[in-house]
Amino acid sequence: MLKRGYFNHILLVFVALMLIGCHKDFKKALKSDDWQVKYKTALKYYEEKDYYRSITLFEEILPIIRGTEEAEKANFYHAYSYFNDKQYLTSAHYFKQFFVIYSRSEYALEAEYMYAYSLYQQSPVFSLDQSPTYEAITAMQNFLNKYPYSEYSEKADKIIDVLQVKLEKKAADSSKEYHKLRRYKAALVAFENFTRDYPDSDINEEIRFLQIEAAYLLARQSITTKQKERYQKAVDLYLAYIDRYEGSKFIKNAEDYYSNSIEALAKLRTNN
Repeated sequence: MLKRGYFNHILLVFVALMLIGCHKDFKKALKSDDWQVKYKTALKYYEEKDYYRSITLFEEILPIIRGTEEAEKANFYHAYSYFNDKQYLTSAHYFKQFFVIYSRSEYALEAEYMYAYSLYQQSPVFSLDQSPTYEAITAMQNFLNKYPYSEYSEKADKIIDVLQVKLEKKAADSSKEYHKLRRYKAALVAFENFTRDYPDSDINEEIRFLQIEAAYLLARQSITTKQKERYQKAVDLYLAYIDRYEGSKFIKNAEDYYSNSIEALAKLRTNN
């Protein structure tokens, strides 16, 4: 037990000395007037995954090494330092800047992919505003259009699929929220938009049933002059539904809304 404690103590002292040494290298590089010293030290910290120090040193030298052979690599690793430090919005900015400035670079293709990938990493959970998701999809699709057969093409396709599923879930939940809040007119518009935008969605069976329900409930709470048109809407939606989803688990409830709508239409004709 004593030996283990002694060994741990020696290990901690060793680590501490190493850290002190690293800090000295960093301070020395910062104070140096030789940009090549800063450049080499920045690359060393990058390889050691110390991205804070690599970023600091790269930013010291980037304004003064423009046009040099090292500038291209420095800018590329500078962008990657931000990415690896999980500062994705900033890395997206610098990757885009890189492939615009160094369009003929051997790293340009990778930089353009990493720009889109950085935006993908910024995409929020589906319940939040999805503007970053749309931006990521656009960037990734632009990359695919430009480099359809690159080594990143398969990954890019999968990422677009993931992002599309997120948008689909967001759209479905927003539509259902209108329904829950009894805003049936808005729900009908949202459901229609959903089925148009996501015709192959696995949840269209449920969405189209909710359309019938929303149409019926809207008709029932409407003033008399609008009921005929709205009950007829529920009937039409039901007839289209049974053609498409004959064995649906929602069919019984859908039939009830259909029957009630037919009955309501008959009463309206009698009263008129």
